[in-house]
Amino acid sequence: MNDSEDVDELQLWLEQSYSSSVRTAYLILGNRLDAEDAVQEAFLRAWKFRDSLVGTSSFKPWLYRVVVNACNSKLRKEIPHRDHRSRFDELVGVAVDDDFGGRVSRSQDIVTALRDLPAHLRVVVVLRYYSDLSEREIANAIGRQPGTVKSRLNEARRRLALHPALQVESPNSATSSGETS
Repeated sequence: MNDSEDVDELQLWLEQSYSSSVRTAYLILGNRLDAEDAVQEAFLRAWKFRDSLVGTSSFKPWLYRVVVNACNSKLRKEIPHRDHRSRFDELVGVAVDDDFGGRVSRSQDIVTALRDLPAHLRVVVVLRYYSDLSEREIANAIGRQPGTVKSRLNEARRRLALHPALQVESPNSATSSGETS
């Protein structure tokens, strides 16, 4: 490939994958700057090793594997050494949603619950429900067996269902919580 073709291919990668990769990294890391840094590192690494992508392999899971590995590297090496991380409410700048105003509260509850999941469970949830990868593609992206992905998704869903931020209050709960007539 000549330089012009390389630039065109890189531009196509960025247009198709950058914002969804940043959103994925943000949901894993919980910090916009860390997410952007991880994705930049991942894209550089992916570009450097793009020839290793076998023609029969799917680009999307391969790229997410590189992004997840960059996130895991940050989780292991950099983030634990900080006193504070940015708040999850930065998601406003990352979310793609036409009716954002009506969903802010619920989104914040979901992000809070995601933040409380261990990283190995958070990664599979983000890749499945936010990046729309299949269980097989997730297995490829994280280097695990599909059965491991399935059990992690089940455990994550179980924990999320029990998370206080996602508990749905019934309309009668206010009157039955101790009020007497």
